Amino acid sequence: MLGLRGLRLSPAGILLLLPFLQPRLLPAAPAPHRASYKPVIVVHGLFDSSYSFRHLLEYINETHPGTVVTVLDLFDGRESLRPLWEQVQGFGEAVAPIMAKAPEGVHLICYSQGGLVCRALLSVMDEHNVDSFISLSSPQMGQYGDTDYLKWLFPTSMRSNLYRICYSPWGQEFSICNYWHDPHHDDLYLNASSFLALINGERDHPNATAWRKNFLRVGRLVLIGGPDDGVITPWQSSFFGFYDANETVLEMEEQPVYLRDSFGLKTLLARGAIVRCPMAGISHTAWHSNRTLYEACIEPWLS
Repeated sequence: MLGLRGLRLSPAGILLLLPFLQPRLLPAAPAPHRASYKPVIVVHGLFDSSYSFRHLLEYINETHPGTVVTVLDLFDGRESLRPLWEQVQGFGEAVAPIMAKAPEGVHLICYSQGGLVCRALLSVMDEHNVDSFISLSSPQMGQYGDTDYLKWLFPTSMRSNLYRICYSPWGQEFSICNYWHDPHHDDLYLNASSFLALINGERDHPNATAWRKNFLRVGRLVLIGGPDDGVITPWQSSFFGFYDANETVLEMEEQPVYLRDSFGLKTLLARGAIVRCPMAGISHTAWHSNRTLYEACIEPWLS
């Protein structure tokens, strides 16, 4: 090296110069960071099975590779007509160990009737760790409409007289009657509903305060639905809207359960934890397979 030729250095001097004689190495580039995504749990709806969600599973694997996705294979097909509290217990036993292995939290994607199962789970599970609860075209404020499902199940009944079946002890043994909400017979609904009126906090019960506290543990509530659904009636039920006695739809902020904050909706909205994602042009059975819907309304909340 320049300036050292002809010089005689002692061993100690050489040691002092070694750091300057060594080749200068650039710091190694950091290894690329691979995002770690929270596990996703999917709960199906009425007459569904895990197979219905193969497209959704494909989309999640593409956009969030490495995500552990569990599509729960419980109460499939006609078994989905079992009373909803029975389903809540079964699904709760399935999700608890998944949550226990995910200390940073999990995401729930719950479709149609499954959205009500999941909301009940969030109410009754004291230590749930759900980050995003994605309610996919779910009748969160109930159902009041003539659909193919109803015609198959109760072929001699119409929506105007189905209350006679649904608001009986026998009727409450069918899941769909657990959230049948006839706006013309509100007193009967409040007295007979063994499920929806309870999780909505519309009827007093000893667990109401604890359930509200549990529900408010959720990080985010994502509501998805649309006017071309064709099954959820009114479609605004997916956003906690519903009919009044004149069958005029009142939006969420006009609903008594919101105004009283009976189970936490008003509190969630105040803290910016409710996301509403309406989308036209999607029929009820296409919500979990529509790629545009996935990218706009589901994918952003699966971090």
